[in-house]
Amino acid sequence: MNSYQQPDASGHFGPYGGSFVSETLTHAIQELREAYARYQNDPEFLAEFHYELKHFVGRPSPIYHAARTSREMGGAQIYLKREDLNHTGAHKINNVIGQAMLAKRMGKPRVIAETGAGQHGVATATICARYGLECVVYMGAEDVKRQSPNVYRMKLLGATVVPVESGSKTLKDALNDAMRDWVANVDNTFYIIGTVAGPHPYPMMVRDFQSVIGKECIEQMPSMLAEQKVLGQQPDAVIACVGGGSNAMGIFHPYIPFEKTRLIGVEAAGEGLESGKHSASLQKGSAGVLHGNRTFILQDDNGQITETHSISAGLDYPGVGPEHAWLQEIGRAEYVGITDQEALDAFHYLCRTEGIIPALESSHAVAYAMKLAKTMRPDQSILVNLSGRGDKDIGTVADLSGADFYCRPSCQGQSVKGGEQPIKVVK
Repeated sequence: MNSYQQPDASGHFGPYGGSFVSETLTHAIQELREAYARYQNDPEFLAEFHYELKHFVGRPSPIYHAARTSREMGGAQIYLKREDLNHTGAHKINNVIGQAMLAKRMGKPRVIAETGAGQHGVATATICARYGLECVVYMGAEDVKRQSPNVYRMKLLGATVVPVESGSKTLKDALNDAMRDWVANVDNTFYIIGTVAGPHPYPMMVRDFQSVIGKECIEQMPSMLAEQKVLGQQPDAVIACVGGGSNAMGIFHPYIPFEKTRLIGVEAAGEGLESGKHSASLQKGSAGVLHGNRTFILQDDNGQITETHSISAGLDYPGVGPEHAWLQEIGRAEYVGITDQEALDAFHYLCRTEGIIPALESSHAVAYAMKLAKTMRPDQSILVNLSGRGDKDIGTVADLSGADFYCRPSCQGQSVKGGEQPIKVVK
């Protein structure tokens, strides 16, 4: 694996990846490739990038030993890479800074983005505010409902949020509309894609910016393992949730040469892999073209994209980054599913056991880590990429739990469970 060099010059990871775009976008894609090729190893660009990561994002993010969880599982030691502690609350900001820096250098004053859970939208709005760029974020109307706190955060930061009413009104549809905007405004607009998908160079570029996660882990883990007298210098397994797959690729990629470390991606199994209501592209999909690249997608016999489902908006997507498809094909990474209920249970467990409120996306990875730990020895280790915090999800969790401590703005003046008065919300 030390010879792993992907993608090739045309952006292919084996048979996956590439660039399948309309003629109207060909020039924009070529312009972006040339700009990234110019700056990706430029000392001044990299120095600014790492300065921003340190002083604006707060990197390096720490690794936390979930000691109580590890004891209660009775097996491997579980460690959490705390991307939830980044400015804006997730891993998304790492990539957004790099792309916004490119936008500035390319003379593009307007930025567009798509978002599902809202974290990429918040990160994009944040950096556009910092750099003085116009910001437009496309978000499925269903996700706007699920992630209302993040919608308001984006607006506070000066972004225009466009609800997308077409299709399933989720991430796929937001990406479709963002692509249409880019075609119409290609001269002055930079499209910041939030995951390791899309036409080349996006899967490579987003991976490169997010690889700071895994690089930090490789430096941090030896001392963490030594403290608990755990065997080895690096974890036995690295686990991350996978929708499009940027947080997973960010931690996986630097670990590819470490052949003794298993790389495990956790997809959203929704209501079950056999239910048809899931977002498990790698486990239940097939090869096809979506959003400018060839990868594994959920499609019917006629090649039409099928609707997806997940409790977590950020995993509710019918495709996956092409490098994940390649890693699965060559056997370097394995991909598993966690259901809505398992993720919800892990969400509550981590809250009450470690005092950490995880994103529902990250809860999928935590849930699988808890399962896997029980099959391993206490002197073995698992590293979980805790990709985001769960503030954005408390409304969804409260609704599903039938809790009486949460009230939407629309319920003001109405009675709620337990005779409590509704929370007053300042509009």
